[in-house]
Formats: sequence, structure tokens, C-alpha cells
Amino acid sequence: MKFLADMPISPKTVMHLRSLGHDVYRISEKGLYRAKDHDIVEIAVIENRVILTMDLDFAAIIAISHMAIPSTVIFRVMDESYENINALLENILPRVGNDLLNGAIVIIEDDRFRIRKLPI
Repeated sequence: MKFLADMPISPKTVMHLRSLGHDVYRISEKGLYRAKDHDIVEIAVIENRVILTMDLDFAAIIAISHMAIPSTVIFRVMDESYENINALLENILPRVGNDLLNGAIVIIEDDRFRIRKLPI
């Protein structure tokens, strides 16, 4: 799967996803430190990538625009450590992979995850 990691996502999570065979980069790797959320959404659409973030603004942009892509994974967890994020991704990605490929927002919380199919 192809991912675009927002700034709050650790470089160690990016490396972990690469080790699992995913095509992923963090926006800082492309020099996009100050990219606006709209620009990140546009890049994800053009490159057909799933956005990984802790920012609810991406879901709002996608929902308001009635977009069918990009899929987005939003972490709403107390423990934002890369170890926890990595474990959550390993557990949940196999369960939501098809949804992400077909356009969805996946919200991962401490004790559950929710899937909203796009467009909303």
C-alpha cells in the first residue's frame, strides 16, 4: 500500500511500514514541512496515497469536498509513541486494507477503530 505520513507520524513508523513492504514517505522527506492540509490532500490524490495523520482537518477537507479519495487513517489515541502506532497499524491494516484501497476514512482509537466509506 502507498502512504503519505503527516508530520506528527514518527519517522520510525515510516521505516517500520517500509520494512513491511509498503511504499511510504513522510512529508518532511519531500521538503513539505509547511505544506497546507489542502496541498497534502492534493498530493495524496495525485500519487494515490493513503494519508496517515493525527489531524482531524484532513477528514473535514475530504468530507466537505465529497471526495472519494484519498483514504485517510487518523489516530486518536492517548499513547502517540511510535511503538504504539506501529503496533496498531500492524493489527488494523490487514483488517481495513480493502476499505483503504476503495476510499475510506479509518479512525483508530485506543480500544477500537471505525471505518467511514468515501465519499461522505
